[in-house]
Amino acid sequence: MEFLSQTWHWSISGFLIGVVMLLLIYFGKTFGMSSNLRSLCSMTGVGKRVAFFDWDWKAQRWNLVVAFGAFIGGFIAVTYLHDNSNVSINPKTIQQMEAMGIDAPNGKLLPDALFQDPSPYMIFILILGGILIGFGSRYAGGCTSGHAISGLSNLQMPSLKAVMGFFIGGLVMAHFLLPLIFTA
Repeated sequence: MEFLSQTWHWSISGFLIGVVMLLLIYFGKTFGMSSNLRSLCSMTGVGKRVAFFDWDWKAQRWNLVVAFGAFIGGFIAVTYLHDNSNVSINPKTIQQMEAMGIDAPNGKLLPDALFQDPSPYMIFILILGGILIGFGSRYAGGCTSGHAISGLSNLQMPSLKAVMGFFIGGLVMAHFLLPLIFTA
């Protein structure tokens, strides 16, 4: 049981992701979590009013099972397999976070400053961030996991461009925008 609760070496995780991707390619499936929102909206019948949601969601039932499994797996991992000692952050990063008024997680998954007694400003930032992530994944034709894992393993050029955009956007956010947001 201790093996499951410890952080796995990147080569083991990478190998397992590669095996899953080969199986998906073999069965003619493409992986992506953001497409499940389209399936869920299509299931409600919104496709009668919005053409984007007018599609055969039943062909994507398997992907809904993957999303459900991710929720269940996440719950099991956090509830039963979580080891607080394996959350380690670079000391330099902790200093930068403290300069912005964000406490170190200290074994937790997220710092308290973000989610414990959030101010209206923080709630606004979280909602705006969620909207931008939703818009970005729709505009890019998929989310980071879909493009970086599935798209790149299928050698799709649009996925390479999207992943480069995600990476550049993450750098801009971390180095320029995040300090502006938390020092305001």
